[in-house]
Amino acid sequence: MDSINNPFNLSGKHILVTGASSGIGQAISIACANMGATLYLTARNAERLNETYNQLKGEEHKIIQADLSEQDGINSLVDALPKLNGIVQNAGIGSRVLCKSITEPDIKNVFIPNLQAPILLQTALLSNKKIEKNASIVFIASRAAEAPSIGNAVYSASKGAIISYAKVLALELAPRLIRVNCICPAMVWTNLILQGGITKEDLEKSQQKYPLKRYGHPEDIAYLAIYLLSNASSWMTGECINITGGGEGILTL
Repeated sequence: MDSINNPFNLSGKHILVTGASSGIGQAISIACANMGATLYLTARNAERLNETYNQLKGEEHKIIQADLSEQDGINSLVDALPKLNGIVQNAGIGSRVLCKSITEPDIKNVFIPNLQAPILLQTALLSNKKIEKNASIVFIASRAAEAPSIGNAVYSASKGAIISYAKVLALELAPRLIRVNCICPAMVWTNLILQGGITKEDLEKSQQKYPLKRYGHPEDIAYLAIYLLSNASSWMTGECINITGGGEGILTL
């Protein structure tokens, strides 16, 4: 299928990916570049951003190092961006703390990067008129919002909150034909799931509970992101798409 007739073609689109230095963000960046998009990569670690950049097909991509947990970082990022046709709000962290042990710092450490930062970045992008009509915004949320697991309360709450925010944003931006959707993965093989003392061996055993007998790979999420960023999904907004290998209710661990 040539690029003209390919509904998933991203040629001519300028797309921002946060948390682009590794894992799902890196995979989305590489996949979008392969489909013709111009990428704007942001994260805190410049060295790892360069690793992503060096894997991108095409030219004119740009790295913008920024700490989105700080308003100055948000401002410097937004100032460096052109008008965007796509945004992937992917940056975030994991956390595993039992409910009886949750402290105020635990809440702040998760809610600032997972909720506050993407909301304030979105505010800055809108107020600075950086989002084109007919653009697509994708939030990487999580099945953890509805599939509880022990120790995952703060992380799950942060993802549930971003889903609620995204649904309201979708309503507010619909008059400009800007679409807003969430991807809710179950367990995906990234460094994020190796936190909290869980071993790779534990995870390899646990993934057998999934009907497809494996956890996801970052590329699995990237291909769904391409659909949401492309014109193929022009009649979809305010949705949360689960991608779980059949394990809707068994996030596990």
